[in-house]
Amino acid sequence: MGTDALLAETVPEYSVRRQRIEADPLPENIGALLDQAAAEAGDKMLWNFFESGETITYEEMRQRVNGLAARLVALGIGKGTHVGVMLPNVAAMPLTWFALARIGAVMVPINIAYRARELGHVMTTGDARWIVADSACLEVVKKAISEGLIDVRPERVITHGHDGDEPFRHWEELADKPLESFTPPEPVGHDDLMNIQFTSGTSGFPKGCMLTQRYWISSGKVNAFRDGRKYDRILASTPFFYMDPQWLLLMTIYHRGTLFVAARQSTSRFLSWLRDYRIQFCLFPWVLLNQPEQPDDGDIEVIRGNVYGVAKDLHSKLEARFKLNAREAFGMTELGPAMFMPIERVDMVGSGSCGWPCPFRECRIVDDNGALVAQGEVGELQVRGPGIMLGYYNNPEATNAVFDGDWFRTGDLFKQDGEGFYYIVGRKKDMIRRSAENIAAREVETILNTAPSVAESAVVGVPDALRGEEVKAYLRLKPNVEESDAVIAEVIETAQSGLAPFKVPRFYTFIEEFPRTASLKIAKPKITEGVSDLRAGSFDRQENVWLGDSGHED
Repeated sequence: MGTDALLAETVPEYSVRRQRIEADPLPENIGALLDQAAAEAGDKMLWNFFESGETITYEEMRQRVNGLAARLVALGIGKGTHVGVMLPNVAAMPLTWFALARIGAVMVPINIAYRARELGHVMTTGDARWIVADSACLEVVKKAISEGLIDVRPERVITHGHDGDEPFRHWEELADKPLESFTPPEPVGHDDLMNIQFTSGTSGFPKGCMLTQRYWISSGKVNAFRDGRKYDRILASTPFFYMDPQWLLLMTIYHRGTLFVAARQSTSRFLSWLRDYRIQFCLFPWVLLNQPEQPDDGDIEVIRGNVYGVAKDLHSKLEARFKLNAREAFGMTELGPAMFMPIERVDMVGSGSCGWPCPFRECRIVDDNGALVAQGEVGELQVRGPGIMLGYYNNPEATNAVFDGDWFRTGDLFKQDGEGFYYIVGRKKDMIRRSAENIAAREVETILNTAPSVAESAVVGVPDALRGEEVKAYLRLKPNVEESDAVIAEVIETAQSGLAPFKVPRFYTFIEEFPRTASLKIAKPKITEGVSDLRAGSFDRQENVWLGDSGHED
């Protein structure tokens, strides 16, 4: 089929899918979704935590969730109770989440790497007076209690994988009595809170997004059916306390499929997981392109891999090497899925576009005054629709700052083409102002990442008396690439060939590994935290010298 014929066919095809998804009634609540799925796929395996060997069928899940919910209610956890959950990727995490959801209680997911201060911020901000914690996190919990950082009585601490004699409750004992049925103490509906999901905190303190039952039910449904394809085997490899494995699980349930869950993300083992479990859908880390090529790279069954921020020049190479449909998507904790590239649009591979708005979502691009920009012009993306977050919990000032009526201000700069496709330009707050020019850090990073020796880059602004700011690039190199002047020269040449002269970074430095957020994004503020002179130790392209620790030529 020619390109024109393909475009003519796929535009109405997606429109029909969107209308069907929006018209089909949502389950009454998460409990109803679980009941429906178990009735249809009872003996089928729902999940496989393949590194620990924990598996469960749909019907076993339903009964265990019922039993756990009943025991939690008996302890005093009711509708609206906020419960911190500090668990790694183990089956107890989704079982606890579903049990709380059936009750109408609220889960406050907590990063298992948090220390007592961070734990205190999330628990206190989220008004959580109960906590379910893994044994590996218990010392942090006890420290937070002893120092008064969290207001949790010992009998409200539920431990997982712990057999000590402290006055704590044991999760395993609460979850060991499956029940055929469970009736929540109060009705649970679409607009009841289900999560207070804290943002990954790339800047400032994390904020708690108030996410409802509707948010999760619709997010799972949109991700499941937007392509019009069935995915029976899905992979989750990032932490469950982050949002992706949660919607991946709900997507799996809508498909009556099986979710394969890794203990933690691993680029070195990722392809073997795809092969071993014949994965059909995953979030595909495009940095796998940095791994040495192997003859069996394309020996996988992935139909679609979601990618985020892949360089345009690398997109088609990714598809060709791994023999999959790699499609861009865009979403946020506050919004759930917001836009995606339909799988049929093969002509958009390498375009850099995030696609069209998802079902239940409207998008627009506005200027600093809130007026719509002309087609092709850059402005801030705003999104609205049923099920987006209610606001930031206990933070009305931050909530008011991000809402323009019922439109959510994303803080991302976008533009739109004549066919309605959206393109992300960069973060509104991640702009470098050099003389009279605005430079989007993301655009520069996208070009630097195409340099043969570069695995990843991060670009920041360096204060400059003459120009306001200069551009600095932090470079993480591919395996077995040595830091050298030749690499710097190669990167500069790549930048100069793909960027206007004023966008080419002046300063360069190597970094072994970037600090990460819970969602594995580069935590850019942590790179520069505590650094008084960002020029120090950098290569200065303008002066063609390496600068010493004082920021001056050695």
